[in-house]
Amino acid sequence: MEGKKAGIELHGSIWMTVGGANLGGPGRIELLSRIADCGSITQAAKAIGMSYKAAWDAIDTMNNLAGEPLVERVTGGRGGGGTRLTRRGEQLVENFRLIEREHRRFVDLLSQQAEGIADDYLLIRRMSMKTSARNQFLGKVIEVQRGTVNDEVALEVAGGHRIVAIVTHGSAEGLSLQQGAEAFALIKSSSIIVVTDDEGARFSARNCLSGTVSRVQPGAVNTDVVIDLPGGGAVAAIVTNESSDALGLVVGKAASAIFKASSVIIGVPA
Repeated sequence: MEGKKAGIELHGSIWMTVGGANLGGPGRIELLSRIADCGSITQAAKAIGMSYKAAWDAIDTMNNLAGEPLVERVTGGRGGGGTRLTRRGEQLVENFRLIEREHRRFVDLLSQQAEGIADDYLLIRRMSMKTSARNQFLGKVIEVQRGTVNDEVALEVAGGHRIVAIVTHGSAEGLSLQQGAEAFALIKSSSIIVVTDDEGARFSARNCLSGTVSRVQPGAVNTDVVIDLPGGGAVAAIVTNESSDALGLVVGKAASAIFKASSVIIGVPA
């Protein structure tokens, strides 16, 4: 007896992007929702099967791309403090759930109309930019100094911070880097130098982002350090355990992230 042929079903997911970079989809929104419920990054990450480090990496990326904090720390209280969503974070979760419901209705309607369509029905999905760089900043080009071989490009990112990059003249032309253009600054955490007492000091590195240490996670050899920046955003660095101890890196300590202009990779939305 011939089996009944299975019908075609359509499925889809909602993903939010900022200039082509992945701000978040169902997974990251679920993380934010769990933080709101649990009041704890650790418990929220455990509830959705995500590592503590991956959860913080996702939060740092969302904060940077959103241009303002979506998650904030809470100090004091009977539980000794915790983590909660900002009003912007709560609004993002609420609006995403609303859009997700409408999207589900739309896909269901398409599924009904897809009955009888050929088996090779194609779905095209937008691809989000993926990068191994821990630090991703979205900003606008505020200055371009042209050179014979290399160009110097300055971006203004969230919080009014300035990031300078050196790119080849050909790359600047190919990326159409000009004043007012939207662009990404990507910096590997291994390219970041952390300093804690830079008053009066002078450095050859063009970039210096100052803030407050918000996370210190020691490993077997290296320590993962995150510095929250004024006005929103954060920068992550990898330092040796010896350097972390020597600098006295603890949560709440003032620190600066220093990196060369040549260590910055510039990208633009597709």
